[in-house]
Amino acid sequence: MNVSFYIAKRYLFSKSSNTAINIITWIASVGVIAGALSLFVVLSAFAGLKEFSLSFTNKFDPDLKVLPASGKYFKVDSFQKAQLQKHKDIALYSEVIEERVLLSFKSKNTPAFIKGVDTTFPAISEIKNAVFLGQWLEEDAYQVVLGNDLSRKLSAGVRDYSGLLSLYVPKPGKGQILNVKDAFRAANATVVGIYSINEELDKKYVFTDIGFARNLLQLSENEVSALEVKVSPSADLNSVRNDLEAIFKQKVEVKDRIQLNDSLYKMLNTENLAVYLIFTLVIIIALFNVIGSIIMAVLEKQQNSKTLLNLGLTKTEIQRIFFFQGGLMSVAGGVVGLLLGVLVVLSQLYFEWIMITPSLAYPVKLEFINVLIVFLTISSLGFLASYISSQTVKRSLR
Repeated sequence: MNVSFYIAKRYLFSKSSNTAINIITWIASVGVIAGALSLFVVLSAFAGLKEFSLSFTNKFDPDLKVLPASGKYFKVDSFQKAQLQKHKDIALYSEVIEERVLLSFKSKNTPAFIKGVDTTFPAISEIKNAVFLGQWLEEDAYQVVLGNDLSRKLSAGVRDYSGLLSLYVPKPGKGQILNVKDAFRAANATVVGIYSINEELDKKYVFTDIGFARNLLQLSENEVSALEVKVSPSADLNSVRNDLEAIFKQKVEVKDRIQLNDSLYKMLNTENLAVYLIFTLVIIIALFNVIGSIIMAVLEKQQNSKTLLNLGLTKTEIQRIFFFQGGLMSVAGGVVGLLLGVLVVLSQLYFEWIMITPSLAYPVKLEFINVLIVFLTISSLGFLASYISSQTVKRSLR
């Protein structure tokens, strides 16, 4: 094997007397380099897009969210609150009330979700930093913070005292409704702030104090829609999840960020896989040049191969020469392509050549896992192509 490997290296770096073979070899090498470069750059771009997309949900979603196993609400008694406060891996928790409402400001209406939060909520979520106009809620006040999209739909500004924002929720019950006003409970509040996270959240939530939400929905003091939990950095999420389920005696379900955004994660992972497969197909097409290059080398070195056979090398050992030659060509091309790809990604990170908006550069992320994926893909497909092309040695030595 050492003899085969040594001769393969000599063949790889030596120049052929046939110009056509030299051109084919260069085309094959450039194809492998371009394939590795493009695959790595695209995977890095998708990693950046994934991180950029999830950064919005990470600002808003907690580490763990406790939801009722059935129905809209569940009760949290004083003993359960004490257990939550004493838990070594739970840094903070916040009580939350969520319900669908109809917002009305002057003559404009739009549906939304009210989200009543307590004073701990801003420490769990980065929502307070997303308020770009006005201020965050005061405790026990009839105030709301609107999403940017909701604010535009309602034409509602901050502290616009020419009219209060009205919130309507349907009353539970049965039977025929004769008066539409009897079907809803209503409350008025002042818009004190406007936040902006992303389009989906900006048009969905209106934040208010949890006391205001409970009064509007006529809930008791210990009823909540959810508990949003911030865990310690070193904590094991699965362990905390099991503890939370035990505290509430399996009457709740506990979801992490991935489960809360299951469709988003599935979409991003599916897109990433699809792009990987498409560019792998491009690499496979490029490796046909490697197959052609090795076959041409086998034909050119046919006389040398017969000489090596007479000197005592077996057909298998001679076959390995061309197998190693193709494999080395693929690995070397992959390494060069990866180095160029890393330089491209780093240049985008530091110099921001490509911009999405005047203030936002196209997101990319340099990850070791992508380096490993590209290297293994190029190497495995390259050696497969080399094995296929090296089979012609046996026929040439008959």
